[in-house]
Amino acid sequence: MLKIRLMGTKRDIKWFRRILERCKDLQVLEFSDLYTNKGTDRFYRCYVEVERAEKARQSLRKNNTVSGTNQ
Repeated sequence: MLKIRLMGTKRDIKWFRRILERCKDLQVLEFSDLYTNKGTDRFYRCYVEVERAEKARQSLRKNNTVSGTNQ
């Protein structure tokens, strides 16, 4: 898993979020709210957790098997 801090304008962060969510090699686990940076009202930051898509699928399969909902 990777934990990433993004910094930029609201528009740039939204643009990059769409790129991450469309990437088939990644699974976006969490995308935080936007936080303002001190000293500026133009730039924001947010935090993202991503995982390789295959690893996320394996983890989901494992959790489904453990909980008895194997499909």
